Amino acid sequence: MQCLILAGGLATRMRPITETIPKALIPVAGKPFVDHQLGWLAAHGVTDVVLSIGYLGGAIRDHVGDGAPLGLRVRYVDEGTRLRGTAGAVRLAYDEGVLEPRFLVTYGDSFLPIDFAAVWNAFTTSGAPALMTVFHNQGRWDTSNVIFEGGDGAGRIVLYDKQRRTRPPASFSFIDYGLSAFDRQVIADGVPAGATADLADLFHGLSIKGQLAGMQVAERFYEIGSPAGLEDFAAWLHARG
Repeated sequence: MQCLILAGGLATRMRPITETIPKALIPVAGKPFVDHQLGWLAAHGVTDVVLSIGYLGGAIRDHVGDGAPLGLRVRYVDEGTRLRGTAGAVRLAYDEGVLEPRFLVTYGDSFLPIDFAAVWNAFTTSGAPALMTVFHNQGRWDTSNVIFEGGDGAGRIVLYDKQRRTRPPASFSFIDYGLSAFDRQVIADGVPAGATADLADLFHGLSIKGQLAGMQVAERFYEIGSPAGLEDFAAWLHARG
């Protein structure tokens, strides 16, 4: 089970901390965030990780290494100073030949306290070329942007519209949870080589075509992309002991 982690961003909201370290290395509860993230992935079935790095990416590579102490195989795709957007970064990983025929995608500032293996199983049994995890947000943590059809667990994404331009805002009660799954061919066909592109546009197109499966999760997400998010995640770790 492979997971691509998009960790190349500039992390401007976390300055001045991120003037000298990348966001993935921000310390939380005594160790860099990426250690918490990779430890969770390794404990929930992920065996192969591709880290898409850019801003201060060398520091991530030096810290994580090959992932062997965690029982992971870790490889790197480096965008350098030319950031290509989320979909462009996935396409670069495709072009560099490191993506498996099926893979998961998450973000380098997201901690998702769910079973990644369950998401993988939902994807492989869905018959769809892509899957998005969703949370019944109802505007609580961020702007809801998904219309989801289904009960607890598996279903389908009726519409993903990040900007909510095609339906009334009240139509959206779910939010993209931050973990998705793809057939590699979706990236080959849907994201031009060398392009600067956003996964939001790819998800939108797939949802309109009826090609985007969905999986509802019950646990809220955590992120360290903002000071408030970092505080929430630290509190969650403390509560777990």
